[in-house]
Amino acid sequence: MAARNNNNISIGAAVIFKESRRKRFYWIVEGKDGKWEIPKATVRRGESSVRAAIRMSGEIAGMNARVLEEVGRRGSIVIVNGKAVNQRIYYYLMIFKSAGEVLGFEKYQWLGVKKVQKAIFLKREKEVIKEAELLLKKWEKEGKKIE
Repeated sequence: MAARNNNNISIGAAVIFKESRRKRFYWIVEGKDGKWEIPKATVRRGESSVRAAIRMSGEIAGMNARVLEEVGRRGSIVIVNGKAVNQRIYYYLMIFKSAGEVLGFEKYQWLGVKKVQKAIFLKREKEVIKEAELLLKKWEKEGKKIE
């Protein structure tokens, strides 16, 4: 999957959670608008969207996380250099394994699902979190071990 051609941009998004007393999701603030969002990385040439999400979690967020499953795809139109470009975001549910130094985000936080739903700006990301939460509940009900 090419990162960008004339009319398309692909993005890998990391929906990272960890277990504590309850599930918490990793959120960042990107840009000047100060809105909480799921961490994302633009797919580089010759890289897959899942590889971009893994790269972002390791290189930028400074953590080791394992991909469990894709939990959604969303598309939109963005303006790049004055041109409308199709953007496709691939969201991957990932489980936190270990942490290192966070290099690329000034503001980040682990939030529980209820706080996430209040803090999220983008409707598509609220939907993705609901999908991730439903998938995790389904796995727990089925007795599937998540590690």
